[in-house]
Amino acid sequence: MTRPVTRGDADFCPVFGDGGMALPDFTIFVIDDDQGILDALIRFLRTAGYETKAYSSPQAFLDEHDPSMPGCVVLDLSMPRMNGLAVQRELVTRGIERPIIFLSGRGTVPASVEAMKAGAVDFLPKPLKGDELLSAIKVAEERDRVRLR
Repeated sequence: MTRPVTRGDADFCPVFGDGGMALPDFTIFVIDDDQGILDALIRFLRTAGYETKAYSSPQAFLDEHDPSMPGCVVLDLSMPRMNGLAVQRELVTRGIERPIIFLSGRGTVPASVEAMKAGAVDFLPKPLKGDELLSAIKVAEERDRVRLR
């Protein structure tokens, strides 16, 4: 496990901004089919002190997902074979209330409304602003803390 990094000692990430502080044992599951975006998100989140698990396909995430593990999902909306909304629906079908933060470079109003109605924490546009992502993760941390009680 990485140690939490404070804003004072976090490395600056030119793509996303600076880091924040993470809760121990909280993992961010990042799902994006674009390897460059996936790598940048993982670097940024680790710099902010978070444990991460990267998935380039939704099915790989669903196959090994452990709902008892504290964490949230940072999920790309538009992916081949299974989009982000389908992943969210599958988690709901399985009875899993995992907090989800959607990312999209070309999201539509109907897609964002559907995601939010189904319980998404946030729906963020790409390119991301680091502070917006970290704020959404803080909300997800609190929701997950309540979920696991």
